[in-house]
Amino acid sequence: MDFPELARRVFSDPGRSRRRAPACDGLISVRDARAAHTDVEHLQAALGAVKTEEAFLSAASPGVISLFFHNDYYPNHEAYLFAIADAMRHEYEIVAQAGLVLQVDCPDLAMGRHIQFAGASLEEFRNMARLHVETLNHALANIPPDQLRMHLYWGNYEGPHHYDVPLADILDIVLMARPNGISFEAANPRHAHEWELFERVKLPQDKVLIPGVIESKTNYVEHPEVVAQRISRYARLVGREHVIAGTDCGFGTWVGQAAVDPGVVWAKMASLAEGSRLASRAFW
Repeated sequence: MDFPELARRVFSDPGRSRRRAPACDGLISVRDARAAHTDVEHLQAALGAVKTEEAFLSAASPGVISLFFHNDYYPNHEAYLFAIADAMRHEYEIVAQAGLVLQVDCPDLAMGRHIQFAGASLEEFRNMARLHVETLNHALANIPPDQLRMHLYWGNYEGPHHYDVPLADILDIVLMARPNGISFEAANPRHAHEWELFERVKLPQDKVLIPGVIESKTNYVEHPEVVAQRISRYARLVGREHVIAGTDCGFGTWVGQAAVDPGVVWAKMASLAEGSRLASRAFW
């Protein structure tokens, strides 16, 4: 709204027009109990031809589902959240039982601040974030924390992001979540400075940071030295064993709307791998 020319340009593109999402108008349940197994089988088939240390599969958090699908049935937001959590537990546990790491995507804890909760005070939003983390922990109760990671982000879209909630305002709540791994945006210009937060925040010993060291919305290919520098900042502050190099977000959030050319994505991934090797040599 602050930049009307940009808004017109973005939403005049038929591929980026606003979408109407369905709402919840009845009891939530799992329609296709087989679907999660199919996703697992597809990933395992792909992994069969390559050597990997471990692999993760993503799933939506109860909180982000509640934000994108309006509640027209349950008596309040809390009841709606827990109903989603009880239904999603099936998918989460199928992924974990297959021996994969489960990554739960949680933009509700960051992007939710300037979207659905833009009119709330910071403390009101923090109270809602606590509820979302409580619900997430409920859904993940049967999965070991070291088999879990969560992805925190402020919206995988190219835009001003000048109303993003600072990481400093939500980190204490994020650290209450069950997953050991915390993946978050750390390369884009709005959040690249927030590594400094860990100069004064002590990371719990059971947590691992997965900062994004390549950006997911531009066609710039980050130099491996830049990648290594970004990894090194975190490693010096929280310890080398507590850092995994990641990406800011995925590269294909919406079908047909990828901002980065697929060939460039592979080049960025190659730079990520080379930068990680450079950082590893420096710290080992």
